[in-house]
Amino acid sequence: MWKWALGIIVLVILYLLTWPVAIQPQAWNAPQNKGYTGAFERNSELTSIELESLGGESGPEDLALDSDGNLYITVKSGAILRRAMNTNEWELFAQTHGRPLGIEFDRNQRLLVADAYRGLLRITNDRVVETLTNEAEGSPIRYADDVDVDAEGMIYFSDASTKFGAEEFGGTYEASLLDIMEHGGNGRLLRYNPATNQTDVLLDGLQFANGVAVSHDSNYLLLVETGQYRILKYWLNGPQQGTMEIILDNLPGFPDNVNRGNDGRYWVGLVSPRNDFLDNMAAYPGVRKIAQRLPAFLRPKATDYAHVIAIDGDGRVLENLQDPATNYPQTTGAIEVGEHLYLTSLTAPALARWRIVESLKPASD
Repeated sequence: MWKWALGIIVLVILYLLTWPVAIQPQAWNAPQNKGYTGAFERNSELTSIELESLGGESGPEDLALDSDGNLYITVKSGAILRRAMNTNEWELFAQTHGRPLGIEFDRNQRLLVADAYRGLLRITNDRVVETLTNEAEGSPIRYADDVDVDAEGMIYFSDASTKFGAEEFGGTYEASLLDIMEHGGNGRLLRYNPATNQTDVLLDGLQFANGVAVSHDSNYLLLVETGQYRILKYWLNGPQQGTMEIILDNLPGFPDNVNRGNDGRYWVGLVSPRNDFLDNMAAYPGVRKIAQRLPAFLRPKATDYAHVIAIDGDGRVLENLQDPATNYPQTTGAIEVGEHLYLTSLTAPALARWRIVESLKPASD
């Protein structure tokens, strides 16, 4: 009997040490997690959120407003839903047959879509879904994530991972776990020129490039680097054009979307608190590779925790809204609509809104 047990132990050890996995983890030094302290002190501001049913749909990952005040959201089924102003009824606006994530309207009120499966899309005023681009400088776009447009009509969007395509690796969540576990710098910031149909790479080597928001004056954009717990500023105009700087680092969670708010604010969703294993094993790629061979339920994964922050263009934290009770899991972002702040989620079967009771802090000049 002991020989059988020893044989099984040997086989398990060999499996954990040698079985092929998709990731090739890279060593890095994770910043020490300060947790929910200072500007991110734990609170329960979001426990008063209201939930709006999506009629069986789930995963309202991003939302946008058109010029008439109608609300649009992207959901897991591949649909883009629209709700007319002052109504509670959602209707099917378009079906991408992919996984639409970030959305934004261009200057002609056509909806731009970063579809994780299909690339950068545009929906015409007749609701026709067209592909603008699915490659950049000869490399396929495998995980289009978020999109925004500047005052001149230039389109900026993120390709979260050139290695772990969202469709190929089982979905957006599954692919994101692989990319973050590897920490291989597979993300890119891209620019699409509608006049020339050319797609350029502005930044690469990013750790899961995620949310994109062009500034209120179109002089720069903010870019979320989820796997590095930070937010970058990339200059579009002025003497620093084409350069990048870190404006907010060592966040207590994994940042996701970033959206323009009012009064110079930018809203950022933190989809999950940081994972101690990933931080502690950052310098040990071999251990992370072994962890990838474990059953999925034993590997690092997202933890439900509702958290959104507002920052200014220099990374100063203006608002810090949380719900430790997690009435709304895996918050991806937020947008101001009238007297409410709407929250989005990677997995929830509802859209959330929080009444703005007091005046939010404006960004300082």
